[in-house]
Amino acid sequence: MTARTNTTPGVPVGAPAGRGTHTPRPGSAPLARMIASQAALETRMLLRNGEQLLLTVIIPALLLALFSSVDIVDTGAGEPVDFLAPGVLALAVMSTAFTGQAIATGFERRYGVLKRLAVSPLPRWGLMTAKTLSVLVVEVLQVALLTAIAFGLGWSPEGNPLTVLLLLVLGTAAFSGLGLLMAGTLKAEATLAAANLVFLLLLVGGGVVVPLDRFPEASRAVLELLPIAALSDGLRDVLRDGAGMPWADLGTLTVWAVLGLGAAARFFRWE
Repeated sequence: MTARTNTTPGVPVGAPAGRGTHTPRPGSAPLARMIASQAALETRMLLRNGEQLLLTVIIPALLLALFSSVDIVDTGAGEPVDFLAPGVLALAVMSTAFTGQAIATGFERRYGVLKRLAVSPLPRWGLMTAKTLSVLVVEVLQVALLTAIAFGLGWSPEGNPLTVLLLLVLGTAAFSGLGLLMAGTLKAEATLAAANLVFLLLLVGGGVVVPLDRFPEASRAVLELLPIAALSDGLRDVLRDGAGMPWADLGTLTVWAVLGLGAAARFFRWE
C-alpha cells in the first residue's frame, strides 16, 4: 500500500499529507480588524507626540486649575470651576478633534503617508473611521482627567449624562469635519499655522474661560454661532444649571457637523 502524498500548492511534492500541513489563504484581514489596528496605531501616535499632548492635556488642565484657583476672569455668580469645567471640556474636544487632527493629518498628507495608505487594503473611509476612533479614545482620556481635576477643585456637576454625551459626540463630529477639511485643502505649514491660530482665537472668544456676555452685543451674536461657543454653552447649561436638552446648541453643532464633514468628503485631497 502506497503512502499518500501532498499535492497542496506551495508544499514540496512528495511531502506526507495530514496533520501539520497548511493551505495558504491569501487576502487581507477582515475590515473590522484593519480599522481597529489602524485606530490603535493612530492613538499611539497621538499620545506619543509632545505637541499633541501639550494641546490636548497640558493646556486644558492648566487653564482649569489656574482660572479656578486665581480670580483672573469674572465668571459670574457661583464657583469659578462650575463655569470653567464645561468650557475646558469643550476646549479639550476642539484641541483633539480639530487642532491636533488637522496638524497630524496635514503632515501625513505632505509626506505621502495618506497617499500610500489610500492604496492599501484598508479603504479610505476605513482610514477616516480609524482616525475618528482614535480621536474618541483620546477624548475619553481627556474627559476622565479633566473631570478628576475639576472634582478636586470642588466641582459639583448636575444634569443628564446622556445629554452631555450627545453634546460631546456632536462637537467631535463638527470639529473633526472642520479639521479634516483644513488638512485636506491647505499645505501642511499653512494648516499648522491656521489650526493653532484658530485654537487661540476660539480659546479667548469662544466662551471657554471668558463669558460671552463680556463681549459687545454685536460681536456676541456672531460668537454664539461658533461650534466652540455652542458646545461650551450647551455643556454649561446642563452641567452647571441642570437644564434639559439645549436644543439651540445641539442644532448649531449639528449644522456645523453636517457642513464640515460634507465639505471634507467633497474637497479633501489625498496628495
